[in-house]
Amino acid sequence: MMNIKAFTLVSAVERELLMGDKERINIECVECCGRDLYVGTNDCFVYHFLLEERPVPAGPATFTATKQLHRHLGFKKPVNELRAASALNRLLVLCDNSISLVNMLNLEPVPSGARIKGAATFALNENPVSGDPFCVEVCIISVKRRTIQMFLVYEDRVQIVKEVSTSEQPLAVAVDGHFLCLALTTQYIIHNYSTGVSQDLFPYCSEERPPIVKRIGRQEFLLAGPGGLGMFATVAGISQRAPVHWSENVIGAAVSFPYVIALDDEFITVHSMLDQQQKQTLPFKEGHILQDFEGRVIVATSKGVYILVPLPLEKQIQDLLASHRVEEALVLAKGARRNIPKDKFQVMYRRILQQAGFIQFAQLHFLEAKELFRSGQLDVRELISLYPFLLPTSSSFTRSHPPLHEYADLNQLTQGDQEKMAKCKRFLMSYLNEVRSTEVANGYKEDIDTALLKLYAEADHDSLLDLLVTENFCLLTDSAAWLEKHKKYVPLRFFSFLFLFFFLIPFQLWVNIVNGDVQDSTRSDLYEYIVDFLTYCLDEELVWAYADWVLQKSEEVGVQVFTKRPLDEQQKNSFNPDDIINCLKKYPKALVKYLEHLVIDKRLQKEEYHTRLAVLYLEEVLQQRASTSGKGAEASETQAKLRRLLQKSDLYRVHFLLERLRGAGLPMESAILHGKLGEHEKALHILVHELRDFAAAEDYCLWCSEGRDPPHRQHLFHTLLAIYLRAGPAAHELAVAAVDLLNHHATEFDAAQVLQMLPDTWSVQLLCPFLMGAMRDSVHARRTMQVALGLARSENLIYTYDKMKLKGSSIRLSDKKLCQICQNPFCEPVFVRYPNGGLVHTHCAASRHPNPSSSSPGTRT
Repeated sequence: MMNIKAFTLVSAVERELLMGDKERINIECVECCGRDLYVGTNDCFVYHFLLEERPVPAGPATFTATKQLHRHLGFKKPVNELRAASALNRLLVLCDNSISLVNMLNLEPVPSGARIKGAATFALNENPVSGDPFCVEVCIISVKRRTIQMFLVYEDRVQIVKEVSTSEQPLAVAVDGHFLCLALTTQYIIHNYSTGVSQDLFPYCSEERPPIVKRIGRQEFLLAGPGGLGMFATVAGISQRAPVHWSENVIGAAVSFPYVIALDDEFITVHSMLDQQQKQTLPFKEGHILQDFEGRVIVATSKGVYILVPLPLEKQIQDLLASHRVEEALVLAKGARRNIPKDKFQVMYRRILQQAGFIQFAQLHFLEAKELFRSGQLDVRELISLYPFLLPTSSSFTRSHPPLHEYADLNQLTQGDQEKMAKCKRFLMSYLNEVRSTEVANGYKEDIDTALLKLYAEADHDSLLDLLVTENFCLLTDSAAWLEKHKKYVPLRFFSFLFLFFFLIPFQLWVNIVNGDVQDSTRSDLYEYIVDFLTYCLDEELVWAYADWVLQKSEEVGVQVFTKRPLDEQQKNSFNPDDIINCLKKYPKALVKYLEHLVIDKRLQKEEYHTRLAVLYLEEVLQQRASTSGKGAEASETQAKLRRLLQKSDLYRVHFLLERLRGAGLPMESAILHGKLGEHEKALHILVHELRDFAAAEDYCLWCSEGRDPPHRQHLFHTLLAIYLRAGPAAHELAVAAVDLLNHHATEFDAAQVLQMLPDTWSVQLLCPFLMGAMRDSVHARRTMQVALGLARSENLIYTYDKMKLKGSSIRLSDKKLCQICQNPFCEPVFVRYPNGGLVHTHCAASRHPNPSSSSPGTRT
């Protein structure tokens, strides 16, 4: 347990002010309503004080109590309880088992003498259900055994509304709406006095210590549970908060969000409702009263009254942060949301998150720090400024005031530990790289990118050229000096090139490094960076000048200069596809890659590209088939590409490719081409009789009918079935294929036509799946048609009704009636009437369809 100072105990009413020299007078109860403080004593007096709060700049507020008057109630018993009903200007006083009504200002009893008799204790319903603003609802524990009574109390009269019997003697009660939270002799219960339903909460032994039942919010109560636990319970009988652990001997409890305050014989303890930890302990002996009144917590002994003054939540949070208790500070800050205006809270909470982030950062908890910086929307320059010389010399940034942390720079934070400094720099590199393309960087991208470049250069990081190749906002003067300081000549020339447009000399230096003519170990993959640079370079001459060099190094990588270039740039000037194809003629692998890029990726609808790609695929397949070096896997991969292109594309020259395939021994490709020409019987004949691939024949029927109407697909399947059923050398094998076709695709056939085609020798059992599927499809189609017909009839009936209803009302037309569109009178009894009753000329309605008095189209009648 770690203490924080959440409250300060200050005196409100001194002993001398209350009782003077009378030693035997003791305080029995206290009530506070605004500035009015009422004290009930054991000699049946009620005292009225006026509290005045005096704020102190450097400490907690102080209170001065001014005695207004005191009055004896006329009994010889102590005043047990006081409750103020400010709406009625009445004070409810429990004395000698009777609740009297007295005036809050002069403490005079009401003239009617109204009172509630036979009350052992009572509670006000702070969530009333009567709806009458001129009364308060009071619940009493009656002196009659096992009885609760509900009253309505007015200015000068009382009215009983409900009496409830309990299974055990009730000892304490709190009320919320229709719900009573009761401490019985052995247990706590929730009772709905409107419905009579009770729910047990948990057992409790009242003989060991007195129970505590306190309403702490809407439909929620605080109870003294077994084992020294402060238990929370809702009217539903559940707990939505974890219990707090207080003293076994607790005698009173109060709530001042986000804290629960408990009183025992020697101490006042403060517990957080947010994390259930004990936060503060205040010595306080002989206390016997602890209550909260509209946010003000009052504690009393038998001789004096004191107030627990809360420290501002912001001060508590800052104290926690100063002690590096980050989690507690964040929990308290979140809990403070309900007590602080939204705009003020958001500003305060962002700053707290930022402070917490720097505390985690100083402890090298980088993941936690990063999340806090992001959540707190930290100006990333606050973090960069910790690192000496990383901010550009031209930056106008100044740190937040008051400061978010206590460190001058990274050297002070790490105390010169080089390993810690290296970890902090690696974290900053990662963090800046993540935020540079987000909204966090808006407004100061130059500071971020320049700092990142300096970190990369200092650490000899591989991402230095990544940063320079992509769009960046690095400042020339700072960056160039830093690169030269750390001997990063390739990036320096690249950087100079980007900003000063000296193209050829720096670029040739890169080429020389890749060729091995110049030694520089900055990056081993400089060739890939050259390709990336040429891809986004806008200088056409430079790209064409080095295109052959990058292609010679690697056709697959070099072609990216053209495939990754934006298409709109390719299609204008000298980067149009035709020029690039002419350039790639010497590089067949690169040409295939580029044509795939145009046809498959960019989906260009140009016959020349589709035909050329198909021819290149075909030539590669033929070369692989003719080769004896065992490239079966490569041949099948290229052949699969060729088949996909032939199936998916409709732009290539079919007859030209069919001629090239003649005698090539590629029956599958020939079948696809015949299908493109609509020669489906030829295609299926090849698949069935030459390839003996029945699965491919079924797939052909499916892909060839994709996107077409059902009759076309049915025609294809019937054609395939007819081929199977023709007698031939392999009649048995084809018969088996025909049965499988029918049984697997029953819905694709016209069952009546199929039955006429089938041999008479085939049994019903053999075709059972087909027949069942055909029947199911037929029944489904018939029922669907019946549903559609029924819906159409219903719709027609609705339209008929609407038409009859419209025709049934008469329309009066005169020469004084104006068209609602042109505002001219009607010259002849011909008009158009809208559903809203508006009349317009026929020619006006023809030229303007919308309803004249509505922005949405209407239906003319």
